[in-house]
This record gives sequence, C-alpha cells and structure tokens, in this order.
Amino acid sequence: MFGRGEETLSDSTVRDTWEITPDRLTLGGTDWSSILGEALDELRQKLGLPPAMSLRAEPHSLLVYGKGQFFLPHQDSEKDDAMLGTLVVSLPSAHTGGELVIHHGGDRRTHRASRTELSLVAFYADCRHEVTPVRSGYRVTLTFNLLAHDPPSTNGSGPVADLTRCLTEHFTTPATSQYESRPLDPPNRLVYLLDHDYTQRGLGWDRLKGPDRNRAALLRAAAEQAGCEAVLALADVQETWGAYPVGDAAWDDDHWYDEEDEEGEADEDGGGTDADGDYELSELIDDDITLTWLTRPDGTQGDVISLHVPEYEVSATTPNAHLEPYEASYEGYMGNYGNTLDRWYHRGAVVLWPQQRDRAFAARAEAQPRHALDELRALIEADDTTRAGAAAKSLAPFWRTAVAGDTETQADLLESALAVAAGLDSAATAAMLLAPFRLETLAPRHADGLAAAAHRHGDTWAQSLIAAWFGPERPGKTDWTCTLPELCRALRAAGATSAARALLDGAWSLVRADLHDGVELPRAEIRRPRLRKLGSPLTWLLQAADDALRQIIQRTLRECGDNVLECLMPALRSPDAQRTASFGVIARDCAERLAAIVARTPRDPDDWSMTWSGCGCDLCDVLGAFLTSRSRRIHEWPLAKAGRRHVHTRIDTAALPVRHETRRQGRPYTLVLTKTSELFTREQDIQSTAQSDLTWLKSAWRTS
Repeated sequence: MFGRGEETLSDSTVRDTWEITPDRLTLGGTDWSSILGEALDELRQKLGLPPAMSLRAEPHSLLVYGKGQFFLPHQDSEKDDAMLGTLVVSLPSAHTGGELVIHHGGDRRTHRASRTELSLVAFYADCRHEVTPVRSGYRVTLTFNLLAHDPPSTNGSGPVADLTRCLTEHFTTPATSQYESRPLDPPNRLVYLLDHDYTQRGLGWDRLKGPDRNRAALLRAAAEQAGCEAVLALADVQETWGAYPVGDAAWDDDHWYDEEDEEGEADEDGGGTDADGDYELSELIDDDITLTWLTRPDGTQGDVISLHVPEYEVSATTPNAHLEPYEASYEGYMGNYGNTLDRWYHRGAVVLWPQQRDRAFAARAEAQPRHALDELRALIEADDTTRAGAAAKSLAPFWRTAVAGDTETQADLLESALAVAAGLDSAATAAMLLAPFRLETLAPRHADGLAAAAHRHGDTWAQSLIAAWFGPERPGKTDWTCTLPELCRALRAAGATSAARALLDGAWSLVRADLHDGVELPRAEIRRPRLRKLGSPLTWLLQAADDALRQIIQRTLRECGDNVLECLMPALRSPDAQRTASFGVIARDCAERLAAIVARTPRDPDDWSMTWSGCGCDLCDVLGAFLTSRSRRIHEWPLAKAGRRHVHTRIDTAALPVRHETRRQGRPYTLVLTKTSELFTREQDIQSTAQSDLTWLKSAWRTS
C-alpha cells in the first residue's frame, strides 16, 4: 500500500514490504519520549526551521522489508495540512541492502541503518526517496509524519530595510525586457521563486521549508513596509539549454545530421530521451514560468490559474540549474535544430504587488479574472461607477490573455462580464471587456446579460460587438449554432431583437461560406461528409431565423450547384427538419432539382467528353482539348517532369475520371492519359441516387 496524490494504491512492483498500521502499535519505554523530543529539536535546526517552531512526530506505520523487498523512488503525499516531511526511525537489525536513498536539488544521500542502535533520518515531503532491495536479513523501520506547530511571526529578521528599498525600486522603475527594445511600464508584480516544491494543500506561510521560511518572512515584512501585498503561489518552470553529451565537442562531426539515416532511427547520443543524463550545458536558450496556483490574501484558500510571468517580474536566490528537475528531455542534433536539453521544475513562489488600489486590482485581475469581475460588480452595485470604470479600463493591456481558456471556464466569466458591461458608463470599456470571449461560449443563459448591455450602450454597440466575435478569430466550427434557437428566442423576449439578428447574420455568413466551399469540392469522399455536417447548423439557423433571413437562405440554396443536395437531403431526413416549417419550401426545391436530374438524357455510349477548365496555361489548353473531345480516349504526351507534375495535379484536384501513367522510355518520358468508364458510371450513380431521394421526398414531405 502506498499513496499517490489522494489515492491509496497497492502494487508490489512499486512497493514490496510488510506494513503494520499505527492503530496496532504501542510506542513506549523509559527514554523514548525524551529521545524523540531531543531528536525533533535537533531535526528542526538541521531542517532550517526557526526556533519558534515545534515539530510533532505522528506515527504512520511500521515497515518490515525481507530479502528482495524494496520501495521504488517516490514522493510522500501530505496527509495533514501541517505536514512538513517524514521521519524514518530504523530499528536495530541485522541485514544487508535496504539503504534509504534521498534525492533533492540534484543531491543524493544514502543512509544505512545500524545493527545495534536506533538511527533517525528526516526529510521534507517534496524529496524523492527509495529503499533499495534487501539482500539478507530484515530491515525494520518506524515512519512518522512530521507536523509543524506554533508558526513564527511574519515580521522576520534581517535586512528588511534593504528589501523594502528593493521592492520600492522594482515597482517604480520602468521594466526592461530582452524581447523589447523600448522601456516598459513599471512591473505590476514580483514573483520570488522558493527553493522547494509544494502541493496546493501543503502551501502555507507556516508550512514553508528550510530557507524558504526565513526568506518568505523577510519578504512579508518588507512588503508590509513597502505597502505591498504578498501571497503564495505554485510555479511551473521550463528551461531550454544548449547542451551536448559529456565527452562530445560542441561541434563534433557526430552532431551533423545524416540524410541517409533511416527514419525513426535513434541517435547514439540519446536524442529524444526522457532522462537528464550527463550533458554539458552551453547557454540558456529560453525559459518559461507559469503560475498555476495562487492563494488568496487571507491565506485560507487558493485558485487554479494559468499566468505566464515575464522574466522582468521574476527573482530567485537559487537558480533552477542548482535544483533537481522533475523531468528532463534531451534532443540530439537534427540538422537545423536540436542539441538542446529541456528541464521542468515545480517551485513554490511568493508573489508581491503594490497595495495601491489600481495596481493591486490589475495585478490580481491578470491572475484571477473571476475575482476582478466580482470586485467590479460589487463597485457597480454600490453605485461607484467611476471607480468601476477606471478599474475596468486598467484591464485592457492583458484582458484578452487573462480570460483565455476552455469554453466552460469562459462561459462563467462571460456571465459576470456581461453584468459588469451593462453597469459601466463607457461603451468602449464595456466592449473591451467582452471582446475576448469566444462566440462558442455564448449560451441561452447569457441572453439577459447581453440584452441588458445592449440596452445600456445601444443597438449599434451590440452589433459591433457581435461583428467582432465573428472577426478574424471567428470560430472554426459551427457546432455552437445548436444554441441559436433558444438564445435568439430569449434575446427577442428581452427586447434585444437587433442583437439576435446580428448573431443570426453572422452565423449565416459562416454556414454560407462553408456551404459554398463544400459544394465546389470535386472529390466526393471529401465533399460529402463536409456537406453532411452542415445540415444541422443549417437546420438550427432556419429554426432561429426570422422570415426575411429564411427567404435569403432559401434563395441562396437554390443558387447553389446540385452538390448542395448532399447537405440538404440528410438534413431533410433529420427529426429537427420535420419540425421546421421553412424546410417544406426547401423540400419542394429539392424535389424540382432531383426531378431535373432524373430527366437528363443519358450520355451517348460513344461520348467521352467532359467539361473542365484549367489555369489558362499552355499545358491546360492541351489537356482541355483532350478532355472535351467526344471521341478521344487516350492521349500520349511527351512531357518533362515539371509538366507531368502540373497535369497530374490538375487531374487529381478536379477528381477527373482520367488515369495518368508515365511511360519511362525516351526523353522526355511520355505521359499517357486514359479516360475511364467512371465517366459513365458516375452519372448513372447520380441519377439513381436522385431517383431514390425523389421517391422518398414525395412520401415523407408529400412533394408533387
């Protein structure tokens, strides 16, 4: 049994040992309490904890390892909010093997138990550790959870005044970035990376480890004097280094990519491995720091976030290279890229920002947009629209990035953003607040909010906003149109008819563009599924549309080529179409089109002509003359490679029933074109399908 996150698992390939749970153990003896107390005080000092802190050892288990038993490298889960680490007490026993190996920050320590005396080892919960296989005898250990109590004051000690001056300078000096030539505005935050990794549950001022605790205390004290707010966070760090295996020269010939190598053959230098291995680092190529968890100012809770932090807002005492990454991957030289080592780290962090109202709001908003919207709503509800407008305007530089996320996350934010937009005095600020949201996010539950914002800022404002949602970053799919019928009904009921029409016009422009593109596709295996998928969006549009738009849609469908039937016939067979009145007109139009196809005179058996238009070049003129000929079936064409490739492409792109082969004799080779019988069978299949569809339409839709 062992822990993984919140789970308790059993896997003898990971851990093979006997375990006795603490409820079956009694610890005692005349000297045990004093020995443990003295040991805990010494461990507190060696772990770098302040004198005001006390440690308590909570029994976890008695473990017995026999011959061959082991525990693979792992990291202990935190069983209690106050848990800092683990204490291992090895009982005297005769055995070989079974060493306790602890890894942290690139360091590795091995501990062997005594045959005659107790031995105690403590380590932080983020240290990976393992027990090597026992070779003989039995290894017996007691394990304890180390719990911290009586947290120290956050006033800290040391050069608080110097740190205060540094914070003031950081937040008042224009930032400089390696990616920008011009000075930037002063930073809105400072992210100080701690040395240790923490879990969300284990992150707290009173549970920081070793040097992290004293450094954080100093920062909090300096923050208070500098008028800053300080919270804790979790950071994911990725670094990409130029690197090459130890023993290789940076520009060794072995690094040159050999084009004759078989595809997928692994380099001997370990390209693409997941292990850090032994590599010489040359220079840091790139790094990326993202905050993934941010505690709230009161320290009681936190929120999952995803906030990229620029390099000018980051500071650390210990460089990442001096810590142990949780993952590493080396990419060998691949011609124009490679010879790089990627390393990933988890680190705790202290995040600071000025308590000045506008800057504090902006700093929190970039990391936690939901709380920013809640604060804006509170200001509006308190009739403080001036402050709300100024605060909302301060979001502009980063708001688009801050609200980026999946549709479900955006949907909740949009509801709050609409309420704020409806309460703002500035139409421009309201539009800025709503512009980053994706159209797919919009749902019927947002109708009242959108209507309220439209009433506040006017129909023209609402139409411009919706047009922006259909702009260059428009949705790539039309699945979201399933919400249109209910959404538009709700908007009309709320008096926002203009907004409903703007949504429908935008949606129709998307569907119309996809329809026109699909109808023109020559290859049936690509065209048919694409057109079939448009049937549902078209149905939802017709259900939501007013009479004027329905007539526009019906007229556009009539103007499309016959391939549009591959969209309309599946749509007519759907239950939704049966409930949509305007589909009756479409059914009659389809029946007329199908009847015309069925009535076409069959192709003469000796007519091998086909309609086609090329690009206008000389090659296409020759190809066109062959294709439009009624009698010519084969054309032999001496043609160089570039010309053959052009003709191949034109035939394949248009899906013409023409076989093209190259006779590799003489110079240039001869391109042999042969018209196939598919020219006849394809038209016969079209008429047969049209007859079946027409019969069904007359029965299901009662078309004459």
